Formats: sequence, C-alpha cells, structure tokens
Amino acid sequence: MSVFAGRYGPWAVIAGGSEGVGASFAHQLAARGLNLVLVARKPGPLEETAAAVRAKHGVQVRTLALDLSHDGMLDAIRAVTDGLDVGTLIHNAGAASGPVALIDQPTENALANIRLNVIGQTVLAQHFARAMVARGRGAIVLVGSLGAIAGCKNLAVYAAVKSFTQTFAEGLWAEMKPHGVDAAALMIGRTRTPALERTPLHENTGVPAAEPDDVAAFVLANLAEGPVLVPPEHQASFDAMRAMPRRKAVTIMTRSLEPQTRDLM
Repeated sequence: MSVFAGRYGPWAVIAGGSEGVGASFAHQLAARGLNLVLVARKPGPLEETAAAVRAKHGVQVRTLALDLSHDGMLDAIRAVTDGLDVGTLIHNAGAASGPVALIDQPTENALANIRLNVIGQTVLAQHFARAMVARGRGAIVLVGSLGAIAGCKNLAVYAAVKSFTQTFAEGLWAEMKPHGVDAAALMIGRTRTPALERTPLHENTGVPAAEPDDVAAFVLANLAEGPVLVPPEHQASFDAMRAMPRRKAVTIMTRSLEPQTRDLM
C-alpha cells in the first residue's frame, strides 16, 4: 500500500464523480491505489467512468445513481458505503444551472441548489468525518468556486452557497486538523467540464478555462495545505477581491461574467 493510500484510503467517496473534475479525481485517486464509490445523478456517464477506472487501474469501484439534492440522500449512500473504510470524501457536485435572476427562476431551482451545496455537504461531511476523526486520518475536499468571493447578479444563490462551502470547510479544518484529518475547500474558476459546456457560462468571457486533470492533480498534491486551496494562477486575484470594498467586488464579479450579465449592470 502506498503512503498516500495509507493516509487517505483505502476507499474514497466522490459525490459528483461521473465526469469533469469528478472523473479526474476518480482516475487520479485510483492510480494511487484507492477503491472508489462514485455517486452522480446520471447513470450513463457514471457507469462509463466506473468502467474506465476499473479497466485502467484495477481497483474496486462501486456506483450509485442518485440526485444528491433529494431527501434520503444519506440513507442511499450509507447503503453502499457502510462497512467500508472511507478515508476520503470529495464533494464535487454543485454546478450552476446557468445565469438567471432569482426572481425569474422557479423557487424549487433555488432550493435544490441550497439542498445540494449546503445541506448535502453538511450531512455527508458530518457522516464521514466521524469515522475519520476516530481513526486519526483522512481528508474531506469540498469543491467550491471563485464565485464565492462576491455576490453576482444572475448567480445570487450560486455565489451564496459557494461562500458557505468556503466558510464551512474552514471550520471543518479547524475542528479536524488536530485529529489528523485534512479538510479544504477547493476554489476553482472556469474549468473545461461537460457541466460548464451545458450552460451559457461556457461562452467566451476572455478567461481561460482550466483542465480538470490539472485541477485534481493540484488538490491531491496539496491536501494538507487547507483550509482553502486556490490554484496558483488565481491566488492573486482571489486575495485582491477579498480585500476590496464589497460594492466594487460585486461589480467586478458581475462584469467578469459578461456577456451573460451585461444587461444587468
């Protein structure tokens, strides 16, 4: 067993593990010898990724097709993970559905975003953290967004829940680091994923998109460097935005997503 697998394995649960960054995490964790439980909403891409990981890395892979915003989510995940020694939890689910003003979207859409990112992260982190703390090892990674730096028109709820992700991960880090468990929020920007391509946000904004494999590699190389992981190319702008007056930060955030938000400022 590798040193990495001894500290963060032998099993990893990836919520949102069927494509994009989640699939990259799956392959890179499997390459380090970890068995996987992949959870995602769409069974087709989920099974394709699972089959590819098994064939390439020879590890065990369990799958669960599940909408993580639904009630009973934890019971469904426990049905496939109870009895496993889960050393890593990666919560990668939570992509934006596209820029829409709050008053113009169904209430259920906003609530589903909150259930997925706020309630879902909290429930899963609490469940898996208990065993990790008892063993004195493990890692929890909550995939957030640079959109958490400031509120943004047409993405008000998304920015808010990603802000929760960062603050929640900071608290988890403070609670669990003394027990040997690493916790971190990953604050990523535009990343070339299928989820991005399915939304209007994929249109050219002048901001280059990161590659999923690079994002996953950065995280796994820096698991112990929490509580907040920002890719090096974004660190300066992350720090600058956090330090500036809030009105200015909101204006910059909104304008950075033009042309989707141009008519709103």
